[in-house]
Amino acid sequence: MSEETVVSGVMTALAANIPDAPKEGTLVEGTVSAIGRARVYVDLPPFGTGLIFGREYLNARDILRKVSVGDTIAAKVVDVTNEDGYIELSLKEARQALIWADADEAVKKGTVLSLEVKEANKGGLIIEWQGIQGFLPASQLGADNYPRVDNGDKDKILSALNSLVGKHLSVVMITADQKEHKLIFSEKGPQEKEEKEVKVGKYEVGDVLNGEVTGAVDFGIFVKIEQGLEGLVHISELDWGLVDDTRALYKVGDKVKVKVIEVKDDKISLSIKQLRENPWTEAAAKFKKDQVVPGVVIKYNKHGALASIQEGVAGLVHISEFETEEKMKATLSLGNVYQFKIALFEPTEQRMTLSYKDAQAAA
Repeated sequence: MSEETVVSGVMTALAANIPDAPKEGTLVEGTVSAIGRARVYVDLPPFGTGLIFGREYLNARDILRKVSVGDTIAAKVVDVTNEDGYIELSLKEARQALIWADADEAVKKGTVLSLEVKEANKGGLIIEWQGIQGFLPASQLGADNYPRVDNGDKDKILSALNSLVGKHLSVVMITADQKEHKLIFSEKGPQEKEEKEVKVGKYEVGDVLNGEVTGAVDFGIFVKIEQGLEGLVHISELDWGLVDDTRALYKVGDKVKVKVIEVKDDKISLSIKQLRENPWTEAAAKFKKDQVVPGVVIKYNKHGALASIQEGVAGLVHISEFETEEKMKATLSLGNVYQFKIALFEPTEQRMTLSYKDAQAAA
């Protein structure tokens, strides 16, 4: 074997072991070799020398003031080779990348963080972490800090949230999106969730409990059934009849009897109406299809008018029976009683359709 062949083989082997040069956007680590005026040189063997200067130096000058020759730093490549042969680096972009990597790790691990509330708005709280502003929605506040405001007054909710500004809360990060520059926090950490699961686990579907109304919202009411545990009574489970306004039925502090209808993880769903006799059961024995009955108009919706033929039993008079919505409202006034013919009656499904026209024709 010739000497040239041996040399060529050695060079090929060496070349194969040399790692690929760093690409733009990759993170690299090196040792500070020199510090000049508004520039820092970083050894990046075997690729050469990196340089932080110009705008990148100004962006990170607060950090670079604390850097000394011999320190190891991480930086992000912004230009593989500039006109002077240096690899241009960005310390600020590297720091941002590392921060978001830490954020991702915090989300995965459910790390509990003690952070100060900086601001409040009607939707929740502004919290800062590692120089990045994040958001803690009001819905993610723990039971002790959730704003239980009567009538859902937005100004009162904001006032309650403002009382938390300046306080430190124990929170977990639930969303970290670097692309959207978005951090979302929750005060409902793993420990609280586990504690609630233990409490919820004591109850079974069918249990009848005494509780206290702690809040009324558009979609239902919250009921405290023991210290630190609330359940939701959805608006559909408040009454057999139509419920337009939960706050008109219940106030904070009202004592109520509820039935457990679902137990899932750390949540418990409740019903009030299921502790009362279903009016549709009585209606099934009292009414039948094609019967003409008196009904009181109780509500308009996009499909027509709702008319109640007895407490808790209502049917739809379809708008198609009238040429326009205006004519329907002129014919059927809220609160007035009219004769209707039962066109569809399915009491087990709690469904009924009424006809005003057919009732008039039968008269």
